[in-house]
Amino acid sequence: MKSIAVRLTLITVCLASASVYLAGANRDEIVPPRTPLASLPMTIDDWAGRRAPDMTPEVLKVLGADDYIMRSYFAPQHGPIGLYIGYHATQRQGDTIHSPLNCLPGAGWQPLEQGHTLITVSGLGGATASTPIEINRVVIGKGLERQLVLYWYQSHGRVVASEYWGKIYTVLDSVRYHRTDAALVRVITSMEAVGTESADERAAKFVQALFPRLAGHLPL
Repeated sequence: MKSIAVRLTLITVCLASASVYLAGANRDEIVPPRTPLASLPMTIDDWAGRRAPDMTPEVLKVLGADDYIMRSYFAPQHGPIGLYIGYHATQRQGDTIHSPLNCLPGAGWQPLEQGHTLITVSGLGGATASTPIEINRVVIGKGLERQLVLYWYQSHGRVVASEYWGKIYTVLDSVRYHRTDAALVRVITSMEAVGTESADERAAKFVQALFPRLAGHLPL
């Protein structure tokens, strides 16, 4: 009975969200000014960035991002970090943000562990105080290789781990603010040890260094 009640609640929320979205869909959408992602610093604390090859037009068409960066960051005392940020100025025309988990199998990677992790960051919503954010933590594998992936959805000063809640917020924000802009931020690193540092520690340090620098690129 409990599972039926949960399903009914989810259906009700979806139907209500859809009706709200349709009610506001004809209004002009606001696309706020922002700084292009290309100007995100190449140097982030001890890490020095290097631009990764551009995506093919076919991949970009599937992603639907209006602005993106792909980089690798290196530091003497840390293992390499891969960074992808994809910004969608609007999601009303079907260019919704796709979960990274949808793309991994096509590249030969399989999710081995899935969960969440908390990382304390500064700069969330323009605040100077440190705030814990819950983001996705996934271990992927291909053969004997293992990599750690951290990712989240960010919009209007909000960080969301759930793809489904991200879509619900998109509908609500469309009505309240006439905005559907949002971004996907993904950090990836090898799980091979670098000294005594674990992949989780390495990735968390990078996220903490990166997060305040996202202000302006991902508007509130």
